[in-house]
Amino acid sequence: MLFKKKDNTSRLELKWRLIGILGKLFIDLLFAFSRVEIKGRARVAGPIASRRCIFAFWHDRILLISYVHKGWHAAILASDSADGEIIAQILQRQGYFMVRGSTGKGGVRALKQLLQEARQHRRMLAIVPDGPQGPRHKVQQGVILLAQKTGYPIIPISYSAKRIKRFNSWDRFLLPHPATDCMLIYGHPITVPTAIDSDLVQRYAWELEEELMRITRQADAHFGHRFE
Repeated sequence: MLFKKKDNTSRLELKWRLIGILGKLFIDLLFAFSRVEIKGRARVAGPIASRRCIFAFWHDRILLISYVHKGWHAAILASDSADGEIIAQILQRQGYFMVRGSTGKGGVRALKQLLQEARQHRRMLAIVPDGPQGPRHKVQQGVILLAQKTGYPIIPISYSAKRIKRFNSWDRFLLPHPATDCMLIYGHPITVPTAIDSDLVQRYAWELEEELMRITRQADAHFGHRFE
């Protein structure tokens, strides 16, 4: 029975490794011949150069953002779910440091680990503020609390593409076609004071949400898309 359990564990680990390897290969091939236009880089050059910043992007817009920033060794939060495991396996192979948890189960522990990575290893941080299960395009407060504790500015990022497929998932996930034109936009950085009450935390969450929606709509409109 013990050997059978070990065998099942080994097979499961092999499955996840293959998912990570194939997932990274798929994303590399997807964007290998794409022309990516980047806007807003100048306004975030300082925080990025210092490595003291938090990237924030929507759940449905992760693909190009993770591809453009691969190898940056940022610490990124992924849920403990099966979907989160798929994302984590791929992102690890893109050069990210994975922290598991969410704003729900494991949220406090995960935020503490992100703080530790920022302070002890001077890592940039990355959060999907409407993950892992939504509501879609609604910022949860965890990213604001993280910015408050670290003093790091939040850098909103979004993108769109000329030819795309949208899935009928909770986040309406956006999948660009291979070799299509893309636009990635950095929004205006948002700095959260260290001393704020719960009302101000929510106000900064709304501010981040508005900026993420603004740059998402800007990128979509560039290619003639209009999504609700």
